[in-house]
Amino acid sequence: MKRKLSIFTVDCPLRQEELFPRSQALIVEIGFGNGDYLLRLAEARRDCNLIGLEISSQSMAKAEAKVEKSGLRNVRPIHCRAETALWHLLEPQSVQEFHINYPDPWFKKRHGRRRLIQRGTVELLTSRLATGGLLLLATDIRAYAEMADAILSSAPGLTNEYAAPWQHEVAGRIPTKYEAKGYREGRRGHFFRYRRDDRPVPHPPIQKELLMPHVILRTPLATAEIIDCFAPMKLSIDGAHIAVLHAWLDSRREVALFEVVVEEPSISQHTMIQLAARARAGEYIVKQTTIGNARSTVGMHRAVAALGDWVAGLDAAGEVVERRARA
Repeated sequence: MKRKLSIFTVDCPLRQEELFPRSQALIVEIGFGNGDYLLRLAEARRDCNLIGLEISSQSMAKAEAKVEKSGLRNVRPIHCRAETALWHLLEPQSVQEFHINYPDPWFKKRHGRRRLIQRGTVELLTSRLATGGLLLLATDIRAYAEMADAILSSAPGLTNEYAAPWQHEVAGRIPTKYEAKGYREGRRGHFFRYRRDDRPVPHPPIQKELLMPHVILRTPLATAEIIDCFAPMKLSIDGAHIAVLHAWLDSRREVALFEVVVEEPSISQHTMIQLAARARAGEYIVKQTTIGNARSTVGMHRAVAALGDWVAGLDAAGEVVERRARA
């Protein structure tokens, strides 16, 4: 059975040789639903490697089972947000085609940041496309199509291959399950086809992992006393939203674990930070753990730094003596 993949288990940036028998042109489907379109595309395009990005665990399980049953070796589902893949996984000019089928419109103002087709994300999609590559979008919502047209038609580096903003019929298209149901119910698809032209565009580099963060501090407090002082905390630092939810004590080893959620614009992580006594009396280390396969991002550094500062600040005699964490 193939190893299940997520943004926390796959190598970043993507190395095709780690996932496929050989490197080929790369096709990416964003939001593959039940996985049928992804598999049919992989079967039809055996000269390409395909990855599917999905945030639904249920959809991931279904697609993984279908891939395993199919025996196809040129397709892998990855549990990952599109924005996370664009910032952490996919290098500039590395993708031949992006396929986006019926994305959630997220029309409410408070949900706007979740909407896939917005200017910043389209700029990243364009950057990750190889020259001559394709961006294919399908939606059955007229208002979403009009919004997408306004963004795509003005995006530097993309050229519409249709004479009209979109087509309602595309010869040879693989229909999704949702699409077929929509046709039966009288809903029309709006299909976009944009090609990456040779105009120069900015290529934001992928966000590479930092060194694992840690803070070394001194305090007269025992580990149990530190835990007694704990209360859940939330803080925001330069776009990183950090929540420290729970704390647990292992008194036998003088170790405490803090459950943290770190939300950054490009990645969300749920992991543990460890506080452990060192050999020198009164000295502790606060560090990121490997629980959850968390990545050492700027936000994770700030979470470790904030927790270290909190522990050091519990007593007037407390102090940070070494910091390898961005504050």
